[in-house]
Amino acid sequence: MEYRPTRRSALLLGAGLAAVPAAALISRYAPAADAAVQAVNLDDPAKKEIAMKIVCSAENSSLNWKAQYKYIEDIDDGRGYTAGIIGFCSGTHDMLELVELYTSRKSGNILAKYLPALRRVDGSDSHSGLDPNYTRDWATAAKDTVFQQCQNDERDRVYFNPAVSRGKSDGVRALGQFAYYDAIVMHGDGDDGTSFGGIRKRALAKAKPPAQGGNETTWLNAFLDARVWAMKQEEAHSDTSRVDTAQRVWLRNGNLDLNTPLDWKVYGDSYHIG
Repeated sequence: MEYRPTRRSALLLGAGLAAVPAAALISRYAPAADAAVQAVNLDDPAKKEIAMKIVCSAENSSLNWKAQYKYIEDIDDGRGYTAGIIGFCSGTHDMLELVELYTSRKSGNILAKYLPALRRVDGSDSHSGLDPNYTRDWATAAKDTVFQQCQNDERDRVYFNPAVSRGKSDGVRALGQFAYYDAIVMHGDGDDGTSFGGIRKRALAKAKPPAQGGNETTWLNAFLDARVWAMKQEEAHSDTSRVDTAQRVWLRNGNLDLNTPLDWKVYGDSYHIG
């Protein structure tokens, strides 16, 4: 899919943080000599749990990501229904793929009857053939552990695994891998200017990733600059606080391994992971 919506219907527009040279900061996360040995990637189970919570804070204003299997609403962004733990959308193909997977694993499930309608509305904001009972049936399906696992697996296949793989290829650690993941969640893993591929290409015009001999902090600043630019191209994404008062703060603090404790704000709300 090309774009990802934020689920906040009313965005709180705030000023971004002023740029501060990384070298001027003294970090409580300054790496030890054996950091390369101690560092773990975002696909480490504990790091992945942190990533799920951070994304949930932006997508659902909560750290309880497992409570979002049942989430579904139309946020009037032109993508139809947005639902589940990562915002699968009826208008952007990933919801259709999710329900197809669910049906392949459990034929006759409560959502299977909506597959013809999901195929028809794919690419639009239409609810034709889904209303009036689709949201109720989605909530019912969300109680099924088979459907929950399908959501987990599609999240990983479409968003999480590609982000971590690209992060490892670029030589960035857990924070950079998370920055990639959050970008793919919102913008999609495409190649147009405002998808992940376009964002990365824009960053490459300013810096090089560590795998190409670049400095990791410089590269991630360039990537986040490009991400903010992409977000501002669409009104639904114009609040950039999930970068400005979260990822950018950790980067400025030198927390490249995304170590706890973590404190951040999204849309003006404060969050903490100890």
